[in-house]
Amino acid sequence: MPSQKLKQFLDENRIEYVTLKHSPAFTAAKTAHAAHIPGKTMVKTVIVRIDGAPAMLVLPSSYKVFSDLLKQELGAEEVDLIPEAEFQEMFPGCETGAMPPFGNLFGLETYAAESLAEDTEIAFNSGTHVELIRMSWADYKRLVNPKIRMFSFKNIPAADAGETDG
Repeated sequence: MPSQKLKQFLDENRIEYVTLKHSPAFTAAKTAHAAHIPGKTMVKTVIVRIDGAPAMLVLPSSYKVFSDLLKQELGAEEVDLIPEAEFQEMFPGCETGAMPPFGNLFGLETYAAESLAEDTEIAFNSGTHVELIRMSWADYKRLVNPKIRMFSFKNIPAADAGETDG
């Protein structure tokens, strides 16, 4: 979804948001740095398969997904990261890796990290690697209706089992 369609969706729903342009950045952490946004406020999307069905995970850019915890939270047998090459066609008009956290607009079940509820605002890629949108968490939650789950943490050593890059 090109950023213009996302903005139109937000406008139609009378959502207040701010658009921020920044130099090209290709990870959520670098994007947060380029836009001078705290890593916890900048969210990233991770595309996974949960028992064979694709889903979108939304979490702070400074956090990691722990698939074992997600499996436990959902009662799932399998949680696998979907490689970018496999999911890029699911997000028409978006640059690979810059898809906005609106799984509902792409037909995907969306799970948001419980820690995001601690924030009043979130920022995210608008479909490109050079533009962000910042909006309230409450508005995001109302529009997307993500399932809030605990599946990610910050600063846990990479050697721990069950960690998924993302």
